[in-house]
Amino acid sequence: MTRRRRRSDLRRVLILGAGGHGRVVLDILLQTGAHQVVGFLDNNAQVHGRRVDGVPVLGGIDSLPLLAEQLDIDGVVIAIGDNGVRRGLARQVESFGIDLINAVHPSAALARNATLGRNVVVAAGVVVCAHCQIGDSVILNTGCIIDHQTMIGEGSHICPGVRIAGRVKVEPGVFVGIGATVIPKVTLGCESVVGAGAVVTADVPALATVVGVPARPIKLAATSEDLAAMLAPAPV
Repeated sequence: MTRRRRRSDLRRVLILGAGGHGRVVLDILLQTGAHQVVGFLDNNAQVHGRRVDGVPVLGGIDSLPLLAEQLDIDGVVIAIGDNGVRRGLARQVESFGIDLINAVHPSAALARNATLGRNVVVAAGVVVCAHCQIGDSVILNTGCIIDHQTMIGEGSHICPGVRIAGRVKVEPGVFVGIGATVIPKVTLGCESVVGAGAVVTADVPALATVVGVPARPIKLAATSEDLAAMLAPAPV
């Protein structure tokens, strides 16, 4: 995509999603001092033409390729909480040849050897310790702690106040609810859900939902076909 020369060194950014999470991402990008948020895109036609915290909602997400060219956009962040939708949109944005960028709050503490994928949101007060690997389109929400050598899979959402110990494997699409705790060396299977405040002391199967202290399953996947369907990108 051809870029015009600009006087400002700020990166021109669009945010996909103008809801509550979009407001958080906007604040993160502005706190960095390195971004100019040009606008939001959202498929809710009722918010088109309005402003969210002073930033205009320019139209639907399907207008992204045209607007990215017209507005000389440097990158996009997807601010949508649904894990499947966020992952599917990320792949669509990449197919347009548009860069996915990260939104990392200045107050977050990231180890020098931690790695982040693309389209990662790291909110205020997050701690990511040594040798952690954070996949594409992950949300690390306010004040969560990811301890050493933990892997967070693509499209997962780690909610505020979660504490994940060392050498945990979080597979793609996992949702860990607010205030949950995960002990060392366990695996959270693909698309599993950990309830708010739960304490996970054993591996969680794919597609299972666990709650309580210690966490116990209340829902398990019926068939392998269910898993394949959940891993497919959501339609947009």
